[in-house]
Amino acid sequence: MPPRIYRLRLLLTLLLVAGALIIGRWILSASQPAVVFNAQRAYRDVQDQVALGARTPGSLAHAALQDYIVKTLRANAWTVEVQSGTYNGQPITNLIGKRGTQGTWIILAAHYDSRLLADQDPDPVNRTQPVPGANDGASGVAVLLELARTLPTNLNKSIWLVFFDAEDQGGLPGWEWIMGSRYFVSQLGGRPDAVVVVDMIGDAHLNLLKERHSDPQLIREIWAVAHSLGYQEHFLDLDGQAILDDHVPFLEQGIPAVDLIDFDYPYWHTTQDLPDKVSPYSLEVIGRTLYHWITQR
Repeated sequence: MPPRIYRLRLLLTLLLVAGALIIGRWILSASQPAVVFNAQRAYRDVQDQVALGARTPGSLAHAALQDYIVKTLRANAWTVEVQSGTYNGQPITNLIGKRGTQGTWIILAAHYDSRLLADQDPDPVNRTQPVPGANDGASGVAVLLELARTLPTNLNKSIWLVFFDAEDQGGLPGWEWIMGSRYFVSQLGGRPDAVVVVDMIGDAHLNLLKERHSDPQLIREIWAVAHSLGYQEHFLDLDGQAILDDHVPFLEQGIPAVDLIDFDYPYWHTTQDLPDKVSPYSLEVIGRTLYHWITQR
């Protein structure tokens, strides 16, 4: 065989092998879903929040968490607004991470305060202690922080991640429920297309019912995404109760909003609301569902 033809055949063979390897990599990568939400990192955020101490309004732990949220948002290319004001005599500090200015305007929100008194604790001695708030507070914050790290930066949408202050103090002297979100809505210019509140979503036995105040269309959208991901046993096709939560001020203004909450939690407002009651998998269920809902909407 002439040397020239031999070299040509050898070159063609090498090209075929290289092409097969590239195609093989494409097929392999397509068959493996991208990692869009790191459940263990989110769980560490729950642990770290509780390790700060109770994030009760005005406490050092409350201020330390504010700093951590702001730093995490800025480190992941979110523009940060610290919204400070007063609602019915109580100081309010809401934290807002913003990305994008065009297209659909979506707000994802969670409260970051923990309750001043564990007044539902079965032991009367503990009812003067603050609530650690691993599930009731820290779980929602952890989901939002992990979404802050993992959501694509090139979405043709306006996304706000909002961390509400003073949600969880209702029924205590001088306080009301959902004060941070009421202040936020009172200052809101414009009309978001959708608001999703996450609260108490880290329960190891995660069962989300369709909260009765919530916008039916948003429920249908989010439940459909969750079911497409195989989370039917966590997003149940059952109506739940009506709950006063941070979505209500938006609904009162005609803004579509939904509350993702598992209120069937035996450690609610007790000193046992600790990280060992929170499941990384539950954080992943919520985080991945919202990731796909946002990126597909």
